[in-house]
Amino acid sequence: MTARDILDLAWIVPALPLLGAAVLMPLGRRLREPVAGWIGTGLVGLSFAWAVVVFAALWSLPADARSHTVKLFTWLPAGGLRVSAGLLIDPLSITFALFVTGVAALIHLYSIGYMHGDRRFTLFFGYTNLFVFMMLVLVMSSSFLLTFLGWEGVGLCSYLLISFWYERNSAAVAGKKAFITTRVGDVGFLVAMFLIFATIGSLDYSVMGGAAGGLAAGTATAISLLLFAGAVGKSAQFPLHVWLPDAMEGPTPVSALIHAATMVTAGVFLVARAHPFFEASGGAASTTVAWIGAATALLAGGVALVQPDIKRILAYSTISQLGYMFLGLGVHAYGAAIFLVITHAFYKATLFLGAGSVIHGLGDNQDVRTMGGLRRFMPVTAMAFGAAWLAIAGIPGLAGFWSKDEVLAKAFFGDQYGVWAVGIVAAVLTGFYMTREMWLVFFGNERFRRPAEAGGDAAGEAPGDAAAVAAHAAGHDADADPSEEWLLSPTVEYGTEPRPAAVDGDPHRAPFPMAAGMAALGVLSVIGGLLSLPFKNLEFLVEWLEPVFGGVPEVHASSFLSAAGLSALAVVAGLIGLFAALSMYGKGLADPARDPLDDRLGIAGRILGHAYYFDEAIANAVRVPGRRFLDWMSEAFDQGVIDGAVNGVGRFFRGIGAGNRRIQSGLVRQYALGIALGAVGLMIYIWVRTA
Repeated sequence: MTARDILDLAWIVPALPLLGAAVLMPLGRRLREPVAGWIGTGLVGLSFAWAVVVFAALWSLPADARSHTVKLFTWLPAGGLRVSAGLLIDPLSITFALFVTGVAALIHLYSIGYMHGDRRFTLFFGYTNLFVFMMLVLVMSSSFLLTFLGWEGVGLCSYLLISFWYERNSAAVAGKKAFITTRVGDVGFLVAMFLIFATIGSLDYSVMGGAAGGLAAGTATAISLLLFAGAVGKSAQFPLHVWLPDAMEGPTPVSALIHAATMVTAGVFLVARAHPFFEASGGAASTTVAWIGAATALLAGGVALVQPDIKRILAYSTISQLGYMFLGLGVHAYGAAIFLVITHAFYKATLFLGAGSVIHGLGDNQDVRTMGGLRRFMPVTAMAFGAAWLAIAGIPGLAGFWSKDEVLAKAFFGDQYGVWAVGIVAAVLTGFYMTREMWLVFFGNERFRRPAEAGGDAAGEAPGDAAAVAAHAAGHDADADPSEEWLLSPTVEYGTEPRPAAVDGDPHRAPFPMAAGMAALGVLSVIGGLLSLPFKNLEFLVEWLEPVFGGVPEVHASSFLSAAGLSALAVVAGLIGLFAALSMYGKGLADPARDPLDDRLGIAGRILGHAYYFDEAIANAVRVPGRRFLDWMSEAFDQGVIDGAVNGVGRFFRGIGAGNRRIQSGLVRQYALGIALGAVGLMIYIWVRTA
């Protein structure tokens, strides 16, 4: 079998998770755990294995031949629009397919332990398999239209998974918020496709490269910014970022999927895939992308500083890190941005799975203020979380250092000093909020026990294991109704009182599937940077992506010393934040109700804690002038114009009917008189016309 033959079978990669969804979703409770979990995990794992085979086949071809289109069937033959359902197999699509399936497989493995006891265990894995399939359709499609199908598919799946525990009103609302907010950006994507077809005559990526260069700068800018609007919604950039923190209402493996392996990176993929339009825009669109990304990285990093919820800290961290990725795309460092996407998937998935392990062990407590000292009881979780913490903080040698440093270096040497400076400040914030979370959860004083509990034996199975597992599964048992307590949102809002310590005995450790998934991703957080080291002959990922971004002028350091100096500055920025947090939280919290950073920031802390009151501003805009406008539309326009027109037609014909009713008396003499008069009138008319 030749390499081209293997590439023709690339459809197997998305087909395997689709098969999982088709098997698991209809079966529901008829297929019990853990069988459903192993089926879902196994099929995504096989998808990753086949993606590796496809990668090897593509790698065996010469660099200028690493693009292959697999045409499956003609999807839309309509006049001049003919869209084929096909796959584009090139370095960019296979790179995304590899990390999507690889990271998703480990998250599926973790979920077997995390979702144990859930009443919809099988359905959960059906949804997650469908999620992976839709993401693979998005990144492997050969046209904008098929990408849009996958784009909307992951939006649907995010709604299903964020609202998975829909018995909680907070989860149902969060799912709707995510679905509606991302639709706002999707309008831009849709309009961009109309404009692309109007100017180029095709939506296929194979046509885009050559045709984009011939467009007027204004047209290319319009297309680019409309596509970016879609990316802003899907990848939670300012001002459409508001849905992502609320998405934490879903099960923690869903958070890991959305933040690491799927969905939020879709916007980065779209901008990277459509880079010919951005290059043709003359820099206007790219500059917008860079500054939106830099501003988002800074603003979200500030909000993460004071959040009390273990998952919300990571949610705002994701928004901030996505800002770095768009910063890289905006300074034309496409390879560096994709590198950051991959390494971020490794360490952010580790962080979320570690957070899930902590929540699982503490009976669904998500308040970092009532944690502390958990490294003794959860050593695997602490080590994996710690590796990811150091990676995202940019400690030299780890995955985050190599990728984030490259993005910042490209910005500086591309003369984008403003966005570089914003990125450096955001790096300080990253070091601070991640160290704060690490220390409040795993180090410092123990604050998770009930007041009457003293001490505990960390060795062996702790007395509190059974109680903690039961608390996590409360409301999820297949034969029980959800408990009233479980229906309350576990999310800890800023400004609320600390959640009461509720553990009797010691927190339990993660079961094997959870620990295995975390450990594997923790290792990748350490070694993931080896994919592309900034040394000669070691920039594997950059060289691999060269055929996709080959026409983009490269930005190089002016000298080795200048590059080393920039790297050192980035490391120092991260260390400043790290040590500042250690000085403040090194011993934990003496009083969970008093956060020292809140005390020091004062009113600024409240502004950050409430995310600049952006959500409240939107709510008030909808609630007051928005509701009044809609009330006016309902009363004046809907009832007065639309209903008035319909009712007026009805009144008109009713009047005609009333008049005709007088004529239809039922008296034969009146009918005979009418016929006679009509005949006379007709004769007179004929005589006049012929005279």
